[in-house]
Parts: sequence; structure tokens; C-alpha cells
Amino acid sequence: MSVAVIGAGIAGISAALQLHEAGLAVELFDKSRGTGGRMSSKRTEQGEFDIGTQYFTARHSAFRAAVEDWQSRGWVARWQPRLYRIDEQGLRASEDDQQRYVGAPRMTALSRSLIGDIPLHSATRIVELQRSEAGWLLVDSEAGHHGPYQQVIVATPAPQAVPLLSAAPTLASAAAQAQMEPGWAVCVGFAEPLTLALDAAFVRYGPLDWVCANHSKPGRDSAANWVLQSTPAWAAEHLDTPPQEVATQLLEALADALQTELPEVRFVHAHRWLYARPAEDQQWGALAAPELDLYVCGDWCQAGRLEGAWLSGREAAQVLLGRS
Repeated sequence: MSVAVIGAGIAGISAALQLHEAGLAVELFDKSRGTGGRMSSKRTEQGEFDIGTQYFTARHSAFRAAVEDWQSRGWVARWQPRLYRIDEQGLRASEDDQQRYVGAPRMTALSRSLIGDIPLHSATRIVELQRSEAGWLLVDSEAGHHGPYQQVIVATPAPQAVPLLSAAPTLASAAAQAQMEPGWAVCVGFAEPLTLALDAAFVRYGPLDWVCANHSKPGRDSAANWVLQSTPAWAAEHLDTPPQEVATQLLEALADALQTELPEVRFVHAHRWLYARPAEDQQWGALAAPELDLYVCGDWCQAGRLEGAWLSGREAAQVLLGRS
């Protein structure tokens, strides 16, 4: 049985890996050059930055077991930051003490390791699915055709899944209901380290949502590299703001939040995530139209977060295999 998985984020990789281990012929497709989706890292002359997912937690027993395996292989590491909360009243230690994990030595290391020898078609944006007697044909943005495949799993953000699901109106309708929120991320490299007693902080006022000393994570560069992430509401109001202006405003917000003068900036880059995270938690697990050999998964199907994406991909594969 041949299966195409559209989307090489954690949900798609989770599904592909389950099917690959079951002996099916699986191929991954992704519009980006890399893998991992929002579990993204950026390489620069100032070092590397985790520009998407900052960390992940493990609550579900199956996911905890997977994380333990990844840790034993050196693909992920525990991260125990000096974590704070910043609001209008000032700076105070966060009471959130759950265990956090990061890919090692960068977030994308996990996705690349998981894919292994599963065929990956990178920089290939699939824009249409065509049903034929032989199975599903995938049409890319350059009018190239791939397939046929007997089964297809769509593992993209909800808005990008909708046009691919035109043959399954029920699935398309569900995806259309799942709203995604935007976000801006700014990578900044300072000329010297910030002399602070914190590694990361949740910010609960102004445009910032999260700030992190990227170099505090295991295996990262020792340079004074920070990642700033905006709130979804601020990003929604600044979708078309020039990246340099976004960076300027979020750096000003950082100085205000930390109540300190920032060192000289040697490097800055702003990245817009149009679909940064699900607006609401769902408990769909995965969506399926078995009569059409069509399946859907993603963090937007199961409570967001990287764990939700992994569980959703796992469930889509199990439904396809007839195990659920």
C-alpha cells in the first residue's frame, strides 16, 4: 500500500513513521526546504535560533515513552530554564515547574532524526488532490504530478488543508472551523550577554508573549542570542507591518519588560508565522474519510502543542491501519 503524507511537521512525521514501521510505502511532502514545520530553527552568522516551537512537554503516557526513547538516542534533551513571569506588577519567578524538552542541538534535529530514510519531497507545495482509478494524484504548485497513491494523509495547518479536502466536504468543513492564530518571532543577537537572572519568561502585558535566551538551551551556541515572540492579538494587528519595524517594536517591548537598557544589536531577524497555533483546543484526534482513502491530522485536531500534533498523527496512522 502506498501512502502520501502532505506536511512534514511533527504530525505528518508521526503518521509517516507509524506507517513506515508497519511496512507501508510512505512518502512525505512539504512546501518548505526543511522539516519539522513550526519546530523550526534558523542558521545565521550570529549562530542558530529556535524560531518556532520553543520547547515541548510530555503528559500522555505514549508520548512520554516516545520522548524517553528520543532522549536515549540524543535527539532531545531536558531543559530547565530559570523561568519567570512578567506582568504590570513586575518580574517574579514562574510557578510553572513542568519538565520541558528541546531538540538537540536544535529543534529541527528531532524531525530530521525521526524521518530517517522515509522519502521526503521538500520544497514541494501540494495544491490539489485528484482522484483517479489508480488512486490519488498530488498536484504541486509547478503543475507537477506525483503518484498515484492509494491513501493520503493531510497534515498541514487547517487553512491549508481546506482546499486539499474538496473531495471530502465533511473533512473540509471541520478544517474550516479550526481557526489558527498568527505570531511574530524575532531573533536577536546582542554584542554581549544580558546580565539577567532569567533564561526565559512568559510576558503578560504589551505585545510580547514569550522571551527566551536561546543559548540557555542544551547544545546551543554560547552567543547572546534571544528569541522574542509576540502575542497572537498583536500579530493579528501587525500582519503587514514590515519585519524591521516589528523587530524594533518588540525589542522596545523587551527593554520595557526587563526594565533594562539592551546591549548593541549585532543581528536581528523577524519571521511571521501566519498559522502559529490553534486558536482553540479540539479533541478530534484525527479526521478520516476511509471510503475516500483520505485522512487528516495536526495539532489543531488535538489540543495544540507538539504533543498534540504527535498524538494526532499517530491516531491518523492507526485509523488508516484499522487499529482504532
